[in-house]
Amino acid sequence: MGCCRSSLRAVTHPHPEKPPGTGAGAAPMARRPSFSASAHRAAPPPPPAAAAASSSEAGFAEFSLAELRAATGGFAPENIVSESGDKAPNFVYRGRLQQGQGQGPRRAIAVKKFGKMAWPDPKQFAEEARGVGRLRHRRLANLIGYCCDGDERLLVAEFMPNDTLAKHVFHWENQTIEWAMRLRVAYHIAEALDYCSNEGRPLYHDLNAYRVLFDENGDPRLSCFGLMKNSRDGKSYSTNLAYTPPEYLRTGRVTPESVIFSFGTVLLDLLSGKRIPPSHALDMMRGNNIQMLMDSHLEGNYSTEEATALVDLASQCLQYEARDRPNTKKLVNILEPLQTKLEVPSYEMLGIPKHEEEVPPPPAPQPPQHPLSPMAEACSRMDLTAIQQILVSTHYRDDEGSNELSFQEWTQQMRDMLDARKRGDLAFRDKDFKTAIECYTQFVDVGTMVSPTVYARRSLCHLMCDQPDAALRDAMQAQCVYPEWPTAFYMQAVALSKLDMQSDAKDMLSEASQLEEKKQKNSR
Repeated sequence: MGCCRSSLRAVTHPHPEKPPGTGAGAAPMARRPSFSASAHRAAPPPPPAAAAASSSEAGFAEFSLAELRAATGGFAPENIVSESGDKAPNFVYRGRLQQGQGQGPRRAIAVKKFGKMAWPDPKQFAEEARGVGRLRHRRLANLIGYCCDGDERLLVAEFMPNDTLAKHVFHWENQTIEWAMRLRVAYHIAEALDYCSNEGRPLYHDLNAYRVLFDENGDPRLSCFGLMKNSRDGKSYSTNLAYTPPEYLRTGRVTPESVIFSFGTVLLDLLSGKRIPPSHALDMMRGNNIQMLMDSHLEGNYSTEEATALVDLASQCLQYEARDRPNTKKLVNILEPLQTKLEVPSYEMLGIPKHEEEVPPPPAPQPPQHPLSPMAEACSRMDLTAIQQILVSTHYRDDEGSNELSFQEWTQQMRDMLDARKRGDLAFRDKDFKTAIECYTQFVDVGTMVSPTVYARRSLCHLMCDQPDAALRDAMQAQCVYPEWPTAFYMQAVALSKLDMQSDAKDMLSEASQLEEKKQKNSR
């Protein structure tokens, strides 16, 4: 056979990119392009320049109020996770975005709902939200969308399921946060602030322990909500005046140096395990009363040298004159060498369970509506054992007519090839699938005799060995040898389903069933 036309349909990718040759003037693409195994391999790791990007990086979108209402259960009170603000409170709700069937788990989100008329100009709100939405970093709880609907203003961010720093430091239940983890929190938040500053967003409003969140792995992240004010003209600080930067009290304006002062108050929280007004803390530092400052629940389990370095950094951040405070880069440079227990995951240090990703099993391809043959039934159930039994029972009867050999071809090589196939058949019957692959490969590599059944059997062996790419290739080869053979289409359907290409698997299963029905009609 000189050529083979694959029966596979084009796959619809979730984020399609225009491939070369699809622009104006390009030749029309074939209806069913072939697949290569490399198409299903994991993408290579990102280049170093992209290493800072969050692994959960997502697009930025505008949501409808109906979508967010559905995601939060109608903004149900039981879904409120925090609230802030002065005259008009701004609530934050947990929720889950609705997704279609087969799209995996519904994505968890946090939705901040502003008070009425907090941002009267929808264009200004949208521009601010889009500015924050452009930021993407593994140390941020990233903003993924917003909503402007009538006078409603909402922000949508990644949901962090393991509470706030305030909960772990001030209101812990089972264990206090250990020293190495406190240093990690300080470093990660400094990284987040430095990233935002480098990206042209140096202002962070009301930085405090409630703005530090912990993700599913227990890693600390900075809430993106603080990158926008609670209202267009509202206050940037809702905390006690004792914790507010001095220059803000004078001018009512937030500056990059104000953010450093607030970072200093977070360092105090990490050091002491309680809320201490900066002025009192500075008095203790000047009197060298570091032991009085340290959290007694640590029970002395910390390095005095590291504690001294952190106290000194907090003192620099809390200086009255803004110009005397360090910048974000200096914060990172001081905190990075203090990091210890780098090999210990954050969830262990927090004492929380390890996050296990819930990945639902891929649904089996839906069977067609007409009565199913045993092979169709087995494939629709993804029952590989039943498929193996069917292939054993049908033996090689579907190969009749696919090979015409002359007397001269019955050479020793031919006998060796048939012996390899026989050994493959015995291994296949005995479910020794690795040996069967080896023997069938010897048979195929000789190339004198072509057998669609051998390709179908080797395809199933690859599926049994969790090699769906190779299984798909063999099923396609079986179709090349015998273009109208239903079994070749059935095996492609199973391989496609294993590759999580459910739409293509469903189409292939339907096509196989139609071919089988046609074959049965012709044989009557």
